[in-house]
Amino acid sequence: MFNIGDKICYPMHGVGVVEAIKEQQVLGETARYYVLRFIIGKMTAMVPVNNAEQVGLRHVIPREECERVVKYMSQPSCQESENWNQRYRENLEKLRNGDVYGVADVVKCLNKRESDRGLSAGERKMLATARQVLLAELAASSGEDPQKYMNLVGA
Repeated sequence: MFNIGDKICYPMHGVGVVEAIKEQQVLGETARYYVLRFIIGKMTAMVPVNNAEQVGLRHVIPREECERVVKYMSQPSCQESENWNQRYRENLEKLRNGDVYGVADVVKCLNKRESDRGLSAGERKMLATARQVLLAELAASSGEDPQKYMNLVGA
């Protein structure tokens, strides 16, 4: 599915690069793993090749899609539940799903709520995560400096 050097998006973590594909023995089982180095945060992770699709690993969106996401971010904000718990669960599901438009939606909605009413501590943390993930993907997709998208994501 992925090759060494591919830029990938890992839901809730952001954009990384496949640095290696290696066999590793874990708990007595030998399996192949993608070794990922994340662009923001300098974190690394190992993801079993067999579970890559299940955990939501995907290629970074193409440049043309990046332009559509930027346009989407300028459209009116979404409808969301007034119930904090319901809203939080819906936004968390969008982030876990890993779809770039879902992440963009979380950023748009939480930015609007932050400016209108303020956010709870949990929602502030969620917004920071969503901003980081979206910012990294837009920068990786476009080849531009992340600074270009700071105002777009509200950072």
